[in-house]
Amino acid sequence: MAEHFQLELEDSFMLAPAVRHMAFVRADGAPFAFVPGQFIQVHFHYDDGKPTKRSYSVGTIGDGEGAVRRLEIAVSYVEGGAATRLLGGLQHGGSVEASGPYGRFCLDDKDANRRYLLIATGTGVTPYRAMLPQIEKLIAARGCRFELLYGARSEQELLYGEEFEAFARAHEGFAFHPCFSRGARATPRPHDRLGYVQAVLPEFAPDPQHDIAYLCGNPDMVDAVFTELKEAGLAVQHIRREKYVSSR
Repeated sequence: MAEHFQLELEDSFMLAPAVRHMAFVRADGAPFAFVPGQFIQVHFHYDDGKPTKRSYSVGTIGDGEGAVRRLEIAVSYVEGGAATRLLGGLQHGGSVEASGPYGRFCLDDKDANRRYLLIATGTGVTPYRAMLPQIEKLIAARGCRFELLYGARSEQELLYGEEFEAFARAHEGFAFHPCFSRGARATPRPHDRLGYVQAVLPEFAPDPQHDIAYLCGNPDMVDAVFTELKEAGLAVQHIRREKYVSSR
């Protein structure tokens, strides 16, 4: 059930030239309960006093269930954006109003599929970071395979890339495939791909009998991949979507 609470910024660092990782704690000291894949909303006012809000997926890696102490998000900076002014200028110890958790972009215990196709662009990869403990359990319990296709323009914009690489090395059932749209990185790695994720997807031969797909990120990518997966025969209920729209 969604709650309203105040968050205090405990730590932060730049993930990419225009993306900030921010780690908050609740001002009341309470833990934050969420299901990996859910998001929070940050509430604030425009200069004219009009209330508004922005949504951010929770990226905290917990134990896959229950509550966590720190609430972590990735914030993209949008030139001239009101949320960018608020969160981009927030100092450690500063506070914001928030509510949550919201959303159903979560792994489902009732699924019986063999493989998950996790597809993302930009900060749309954040919920998959929070899902890693659940993914580990699903690999161990059901022998599931996970393919994470992550679209970025360049290596500089690859968020949490080293974390996903490390997880892939430690878990045979998980593969991380960075898809670079502006050319290869200086030192390419075996799982790298060139091109947009929707162009790379056919290589993985989506299978309507055994696959469930999660799509998160740029709306154009989400729509394109959704169409591609439907044409491959996947049922609509097996294509789960979350669109990220950059708001000023």
